[in-house]
Amino acid sequence: MSYNGLETGLQSLARLSSAVSRSISAENFNGEKGKGGMATEGTGANCARELGQGWKVSPSVVIEKKTNFTMAQINESGAIQHIWITTDPKNWRTLILRMYWDGEEAPSVEVPLGDFFCNGWCERSNVNSNVICVNPAGGFNSYFQMPFRKSAKITVENIGEEDAVVYYQVDYVLTEVPDDMGYFHAQWRRSNPVKYKDVHTIVDGIKGKGQYVGLYMAVQVNNNGWWGEGEIKFYMDGDTDFPTICGTGTEDYFGGAWNFEFPQGQYGVFSGPYTGLHQVLKPDGLYRANTRFGMYRFHLMDPIRFEKELKVTIQDLGWRSGGRYLPQQSDIATTVYWYQAEPHQVFPKLPEKDDLEVI
Repeated sequence: MSYNGLETGLQSLARLSSAVSRSISAENFNGEKGKGGMATEGTGANCARELGQGWKVSPSVVIEKKTNFTMAQINESGAIQHIWITTDPKNWRTLILRMYWDGEEAPSVEVPLGDFFCNGWCERSNVNSNVICVNPAGGFNSYFQMPFRKSAKITVENIGEEDAVVYYQVDYVLTEVPDDMGYFHAQWRRSNPVKYKDVHTIVDGIKGKGQYVGLYMAVQVNNNGWWGEGEIKFYMDGDTDFPTICGTGTEDYFGGAWNFEFPQGQYGVFSGPYTGLHQVLKPDGLYRANTRFGMYRFHLMDPIRFEKELKVTIQDLGWRSGGRYLPQQSDIATTVYWYQAEPHQVFPKLPEKDDLEVI
């Protein structure tokens, strides 16, 4: 069987393939061969008025308020390999990113734009992982491979009260997709606040065969003291009261230890290929009342595989007097990433704008 161009890594870079490279952007809305940079109208037309066609006439789009924009529509077999997008941070919770594979009606991806790229607090933070990279100043990059067999559709809905200027590029290949490749999924959930003595549900109701490959979590802690004692739990394939996989603490799951404290008295902010505590937003003594955190864990070397079903929860747990655990009531928002065979279960309805807002 000939190489289809979907295997990645240094060892495959030299392998020749019949896969066809294409790219969709505001300079080539349909990714057509030989038709990039042909625009005569667009957001850069005035800047290029002395230069004309071919000189950055259409580098971006304006997504009007309360409208849905189709960012990419591909009607062949292949895989998305890279997505780059940037917009003003004020839009990161009011632009909703959705992805549909092979003509499905319910999206396989439905996440606020900033959260998908591990920036849920509408304030820029660089990320240097293998699959999500955020570079100065707010350049969002995804390197998740997203295969499809018939079609792919990516939309961005603007649920905000203002129009949004968005720059983007979707890089993909047209090629055959092997039978054993799953479809990419991502889902967002928020508990604001977590109910007392309850847990935050990261995802529930996944049905089918697949693998869990990552998590981004944005946490606002609403009490004093260390906040990250909570265990993450993976219930799979018939588990009921107790999970098959149980973590030992929040900072442990995200690759850290001992309160992320380094040097002493400070959070040790870091961003690596698979794990990161990349954002710590401190109170400012005036309007900002609580500390906020952003962290990620990508299971690229150790995907968590399930045969029939998956549910994932995390405890919101700190400390109180007498060396006792404190069930906290934090604001937790999570984005979970996984692959699975289709069809997938329809996601819970995304909250309205006010319940998405960073407040």
